Amino acid sequence: MIDRAKIAALKEREEARFVAANVKSKAQSKGSTGWFQSVPFHWMLDWPSPFPIVAASAKDATLTSIDGQVFDDFCLGDTASMFGHSPPVLAAALAGQAAQGLSYMLPTAKGLKLGDMLVAMFGLPHWQVTTTASEANRAVIRWCRGLTNRDKILIFNGCYHGAVDDVFVDLRDGVAINRPSLIGQVHDLLPTTVAIEFNDVDALEATLRGGDIACVLAEPVMTNIGMVRDAPGYLQTLRRLCSETGTLLVFDETHTISSGYGGHSNMHGPKPDIMVVGKSIGGGVPCAVYGFTAEVAAKMEALNRSRPPGHSGIGTTLSANALAITAMHAMLGQVITRAAYTHMLAMAQRLVAGLGAIIATHKLDWHVSHVGARVEFVCSSKPPHNGSEARAAMDHELENTIHLYLTNRGILLAPFHNMMLLSPVTSGKQVDRLLQEMGNCVAELLEAKA
Repeated sequence: MIDRAKIAALKEREEARFVAANVKSKAQSKGSTGWFQSVPFHWMLDWPSPFPIVAASAKDATLTSIDGQVFDDFCLGDTASMFGHSPPVLAAALAGQAAQGLSYMLPTAKGLKLGDMLVAMFGLPHWQVTTTASEANRAVIRWCRGLTNRDKILIFNGCYHGAVDDVFVDLRDGVAINRPSLIGQVHDLLPTTVAIEFNDVDALEATLRGGDIACVLAEPVMTNIGMVRDAPGYLQTLRRLCSETGTLLVFDETHTISSGYGGHSNMHGPKPDIMVVGKSIGGGVPCAVYGFTAEVAAKMEALNRSRPPGHSGIGTTLSANALAITAMHAMLGQVITRAAYTHMLAMAQRLVAGLGAIIATHKLDWHVSHVGARVEFVCSSKPPHNGSEARAAMDHELENTIHLYLTNRGILLAPFHNMMLLSPVTSGKQVDRLLQEMGNCVAELLEAKA
């Protein structure tokens, strides 16, 4: 229904507006020769704007640029700051720890308490700390292969579990391929990584009944290729088949912790054998955790007794450093609370209802998906059933134009498929302003054809 020429014209206008409003950011983007492509890390260039906004500071659910613009922030560091930027208790805890040392390679009193806090929040009895969720997923895959004496892992088409080579396999027209975007790919992953479509019960059963899969690594709801919800009963079938075939079930809840206190598996079931959580658990300080059942822990201990001493291939000297432990201790104790989720979920419902009203008013062939405090609008009528359908539904030109329009009006969405996060400090006023500007954008796109 939206004319492509109109999208192109609006995008051109909004790009010019962005350039005019972000003079200092533009100069900064051209001013550094030390950084490759002028940024410390490449995904800073993945925003739909002509160049990235240069941040000056962020607090609660707002971000201020070096050009003095204040944005209502619904990106929140793409989940890293899902519970708000620099909560006061976190800032105070980090400042205190900074004066006492940052990395000891020894446990701390706070760390001992944190272990009990993780058990209480997520329900699994044993935990380990890593520096990133990528590192946690990599460690978990190693453990699963070691515990089961099986080489293969099972993933879902379109998944993303961080910078872990083992998961970079896609299905294209039903055929498994090594993901072509992986730089420096030299090893064929296909002999040890099996990819199937999410929600495909027949493929799931056929694969697991082979008895050679060490683990299934999955998000309980796919969030990295748009949003793909689990079909009724699918996760329960996944849990049953893993149990019947001796396959370890791993839930990467780095994103789906948005579902509610304790993550998606605690809110809705089923329970995994191993759970990974990263990013937000430290309020943006690099850290992640993985937890596991008593049965898995017993097998880990037996495996450790059977192997020679020395390098395990799991973890680094920065894992569980004192700063990361302090960050998680402050977040779990005082920021990531049931009350915080009550507010986040209420704001999410407000946003979902408002987006639904815009879609209905303008008779758009779109839909809204959400996982707790994580919300997306998708420019297609049918919610995708798997990764292939989600990939096909993406309209990058339209999505990027909407993103840029909102950015120019002081609203930041995540740069990847326009995901929006609601934090404990996101206000109803911010949600309403997003909806107002979203409605204005749609109205402009639906004006008489260019």
